[in-house]
Amino acid sequence: MRNIIYALLIIGCLVACQQQTQQESAITPAPESFIRIDGQNLILPNGSKFLIKGTNLGNWLNPEGYMFGFNKTNSPGRINQMLCEMVGPDFVAEFWKQFKDNYITREDIEFIASTGANTIRLPFHYKLFTDEDYMGLTAAQDGFARIDSVVGWCRDNHLYLILDMHDAPGGQTGDNIDDSYGYPWLFDSEPSQQLFCDIWCKIADYYKNEPVILGYELINEPIAPYFENMEELNAKLEPLHKRAVAAIREVDRNHIILLGGAQWNGNFRPFTDSTYDDKIMYTCHRYGGEATQAAIQEIIDFRDRVNLPMYMGEIGHNREAWMNAFCHVMEENNIGWTFWPYKKIDNSAFAGIKAPEGWESIVAFSEAPRSTYKEIRDARPEQEKAKATLLEFIRNSRIEQCIIQKEYIQSLNLKVR
Repeated sequence: MRNIIYALLIIGCLVACQQQTQQESAITPAPESFIRIDGQNLILPNGSKFLIKGTNLGNWLNPEGYMFGFNKTNSPGRINQMLCEMVGPDFVAEFWKQFKDNYITREDIEFIASTGANTIRLPFHYKLFTDEDYMGLTAAQDGFARIDSVVGWCRDNHLYLILDMHDAPGGQTGDNIDDSYGYPWLFDSEPSQQLFCDIWCKIADYYKNEPVILGYELINEPIAPYFENMEELNAKLEPLHKRAVAAIREVDRNHIILLGGAQWNGNFRPFTDSTYDDKIMYTCHRYGGEATQAAIQEIIDFRDRVNLPMYMGEIGHNREAWMNAFCHVMEENNIGWTFWPYKKIDNSAFAGIKAPEGWESIVAFSEAPRSTYKEIRDARPEQEKAKATLLEFIRNSRIEQCIIQKEYIQSLNLKVR
């Protein structure tokens, strides 16, 4: 009798293990479910070639001053400081929550998909994955919840998603773009580098089985060209890439990792090794200049030399004729693109936000001298009116309230319904 009981227990355990294995295999996509690299091409799971075409969800999870019409107040930290000085931290915390709830919604992703775009690049701040104060939250940061929403919306609309750490610990650029203190401390700080790798490892572990995500872009526009020790900093970029890639590969072998060049993602000379991982590609940025192949020939030559995909992660803010001409140049040279940005105040985007009544008082405060408390008091607009104006901006930022920039979209050879 005892032997029969043991046998039944063993059979039960085997059945349970088999069921668990079947459940795990049902939720764990096979490696071929992910976009892969073949030489200079991206390849879809069905075997066909894939050329990235899309836009960037800038300003949503990493606010940038000019997209609000601000000039001096140009980084996430400075925007938050200015708003707190104007209307107080409690209101600002609620403002950021409503901003994140409304600035990008399912309807935005559906609209992007309707244009014929196939990819979205999502810039985010590293603080969304720490206990630091950011956009009205501290210990209860909502980075995964916000990205999860976009992942689901992209899946429903057959779009791919690139996760872009736009603001890294310590700052990787040394300008407003990375929300830093005016220097790329990331490259001189061991604690910042460790945090950088830890956050990417956490993100990669969380999304390792998500085929909607095309890849992870490690850092945006590292090392501005303003620093006397620029070449010394440049020499630290590839070693940091290798360290972060190794951390990601401890948990995720599925996803492509995107590496941007130094000096606004334009200088690839610091890169000497493209063989340390079999799923890396490169990403460049460009604003202005001539809309010709000659203008990016150095980037093309680098791409050809390493024989890996190159993608233009940011481009835009130019005349429609220029953008149309350069789209042809990129496509002729097998370079995908995501135009910057998707949405901002006024124009030069897929969707333009209408400035609410009284917005000029918000802009005036953002530009006013505020280095002393007296200057803050003297410049501060009437608080209740300012609060109402800020909430109106949020309402205006919803896609159904925006002005669709048809000529901008059509210049990219996309369509508008």
